[in-house]
Amino acid sequence: MGVFSGHWPSESELDEIRKKVAELSGRDAQEVRVVVSPYRICPLGAHIDHQGGTVSAMTINKGILLGFVPSDDTQVTLQSGQFEGEVRLRIDEVQLPKHMYGTNGLTEQMDSSPPQEEWKWGNYARGAIYALQSKGNHLKTGITGFICGSEGLDSSGLSSSAAVGVAYLLAFESANGLVVSPTENIEYDRLIENEYLGLKNGILDQSAILLSSYGCLTFMNCKILCSLENSDNYRPHVQTIKHKLIHPPTVENNHEGEFGNAYKILLAFSGLKQALTTNPGYNRRVAECQEAAKILLQASGDEEMEPVLSNVKPEVFEAHKSKLEANLAKRAEHYFSENERVMKGIEAWASGNLLEFGELITASGLSSIQNYECGCEPLIQLYQVLLKAPGVLGTRFSGAGFRGCCIAFVEADKAEEAATFVVDEYSKLQPELASHLNQGPAVLICDASDSARVISNTFS
Repeated sequence: MGVFSGHWPSESELDEIRKKVAELSGRDAQEVRVVVSPYRICPLGAHIDHQGGTVSAMTINKGILLGFVPSDDTQVTLQSGQFEGEVRLRIDEVQLPKHMYGTNGLTEQMDSSPPQEEWKWGNYARGAIYALQSKGNHLKTGITGFICGSEGLDSSGLSSSAAVGVAYLLAFESANGLVVSPTENIEYDRLIENEYLGLKNGILDQSAILLSSYGCLTFMNCKILCSLENSDNYRPHVQTIKHKLIHPPTVENNHEGEFGNAYKILLAFSGLKQALTTNPGYNRRVAECQEAAKILLQASGDEEMEPVLSNVKPEVFEAHKSKLEANLAKRAEHYFSENERVMKGIEAWASGNLLEFGELITASGLSSIQNYECGCEPLIQLYQVLLKAPGVLGTRFSGAGFRGCCIAFVEADKAEEAATFVVDEYSKLQPELASHLNQGPAVLICDASDSARVISNTFS
């Protein structure tokens, strides 16, 4: 267990994955393309994207690398740096959501059905094919590929699922000569997660991964436009994303600007691991937000509107929040206060006020605990430890808050000291969980990164 920082992807990492794919495919390493799909953090805007709220995000210099070469036919062959086995399928196979396999005779209609063990990590590749097929794309060229995440990193809470989905989308599109906009890929990845995998999340993760730019804070309005008849299944047929890149002062086109060198990003890991789709807490809170919205819209005479909190005006919440049960009132309180924090955070970032930006992040973390009621004792303890660490400007849970890690913005010259402090103090509070981190760093010191992209045989 320790501290790690460094550039990603390095020349050696790219060379290694190209060599691996060349061995798998029998092709020259110079033919290998590499998808770089970074993880994202959400400094402000926690738990409100699925309600059409405003959020902020940026990518970090850790994430998914997918090396691949186009096949000579429809065959897709995949290996993983994290998981055993090999996934083999054809890119022209008809893909259906997981819950539809083996029902109503659909299995017999498939060209093939996936072996159960392949669902453990091959489902995202199949989901990407499903998403592309569902929008009428003709896929005829498969890939031979090798996928891996940043070594020794527990990616819980860092949008690793979206990063994987985006990586497969970009690889299949590249192999098939498809020109797809970031906005279209946001929708494709939503199809992977909402329809294919059945997860009730919003579009923050894939939007951040596809729209971010180095050193900028990506501001996004995740307004949901969907029909009322679809609300029970939470499958909006349209969810728009309006985004704006917020440049900090002095670094408009300069990676070495003064503001950019003023901070580092800490990822502090709890040792808790549980897949989001198996934790009922996430989906339950989405439903509670929808129920709060439904009651508030009925109270204001707007019951015909989609029951998401972005359709409720703040003054309506203030006037009618007494009609909500205590837990629903807390969910709505978090939504409206977090929206306000995002707007204040955008102003602070644009003016270079890192102190205020950090304070807003910490307030977001507190509201996530008190109002959204996510988190658990180890994560809350980790949050509290970070608040005491030297140079930390602000901290909160990353991701859904039921496992994984906390993020923190820290003064750059105190990052190493802060990371060491967190490692020592958290180990005292949670020795057993901390011991689970022995295979990788307990704290990562990261920098901001760029959007997902495909690179060829020259490093860029």
